[in-house]
Amino acid sequence: MSTTDVAADIERIKAAGGKRIPGPGAYVGSLRRMANLTWTLGFLEFRLKFFGAILGYLWQLMRPAMLFGVYFVLFTEIVPVSKDVKYFAPLLLFGIMMYQFFGDATGSAVRAVPAAEGLVRKIHFPRIVIPVSVVVTALLNLAVNLIAVLVFIGISRVPLRWSWLEFFPMLALLVVFILGLALLLSALFVRFRDVAPIWEVFSLALFYGTPILYPIDTVDSRVLQQIVMCNPLAVVQQQMRHSIFDPSAATAVEAIGGWTMMLIPIGITVFVFVLGAWTYSRIAPHVAEEL
Repeated sequence: MSTTDVAADIERIKAAGGKRIPGPGAYVGSLRRMANLTWTLGFLEFRLKFFGAILGYLWQLMRPAMLFGVYFVLFTEIVPVSKDVKYFAPLLLFGIMMYQFFGDATGSAVRAVPAAEGLVRKIHFPRIVIPVSVVVTALLNLAVNLIAVLVFIGISRVPLRWSWLEFFPMLALLVVFILGLALLLSALFVRFRDVAPIWEVFSLALFYGTPILYPIDTVDSRVLQQIVMCNPLAVVQQQMRHSIFDPSAATAVEAIGGWTMMLIPIGITVFVFVLGAWTYSRIAPHVAEEL
């Protein structure tokens, strides 16, 4: 049934004096139950993804590894913009894996609610579990991918430093940003199916707008550098370049122009999370009748 048909049915019910009976909201039940359901669904999807495949979890590495090979040859042999970048190969692989996490989580979240239609129609559970479990699955995929990255970092002999621990607060920032987008996209897709192709284009633009394939200091315009660094993905990539691969590279704060400017990507992250949570909570009680 289309969205237009659903809206027409709702109007006819209202005209006849009927009332809509909302389903479960986004946050009903205890926090423990929500956490258990989220982990169960996320882990189950992670296990089912490669169930029956001969190479199993190796398929999780194939796509980013192939992308890495193509971009590495392109940016070291054909367009050598990376010649002055320390440990460019492991840095490139790390950036591709982190973007893969972002793309997997947000791309899967768009259609997460219709994909769980059977559960939505038959079981009373907090609806927020659906998009959050998608992010959990993507986090498990990232954990597998990071093992390969660590092996490559070891082969490249990147020195071990305490600053590597900055990875965890950066990952937390990225997860908050992704959670907000996952909630927002999954809620909007229930009513507006154009969200899927629009997001595919926008996420591709974000990939090329993040300094993964090129160092931020190769961007000639200082203003353009600051615009690029307003992207939360760019903040994570640049700070990880400084903390793990090259302490002489600019930190994210230096690249964007100071802590005042840094409030922009932090503000974008918080705004997207709050907007996503609010939008999802508004739509969640009615998703069953709009699918």
